[in-house]
Amino acid sequence: MKSIIASMAIAGMVASGSAFATDLPELADKMFCTACHTIDKKSNGPTWQDIANRYKDDPGAAAALLVKVSKGGSGNWGNLAMPAIDPAGTKQAEIKELIEFILKLAK
Repeated sequence: MKSIIASMAIAGMVASGSAFATDLPELADKMFCTACHTIDKKSNGPTWQDIANRYKDDPGAAAALLVKVSKGGSGNWGNLAMPAIDPAGTKQAEIKELIEFILKLAK
C-alpha cells in the first residue's frame, strides 16, 4: 500500500511540472543560463515559466527576447541586469533554440 501511495505522489509531482528540470536543454547549461534562471523556481533572474507567461500573446516576443539575451539589459524584471550572452552575434541559432523552448512553456 505504501508503495502505491509513493508511486502516486511521484506521478503527481511529474504531472504538476516538478520534473521540468529533467527537460532542460543541454544548451542552457552550455550557455550558462542556469546560473541565473530555472524553469519554474525563482533564482537570480526570472523563471523561464514567468518569461513564457509574460510573452505568450506577443507575436514579436521571440525577436525581442533574441535581442535581450544577446545584448543583455535591465529593467524588465527588476534591478538585476542580464549580461550580454552574444554581443558579437555568433550564437544566434543557439539562442533562438532556447527562446523557442522557453516560449513553449507558456500556460
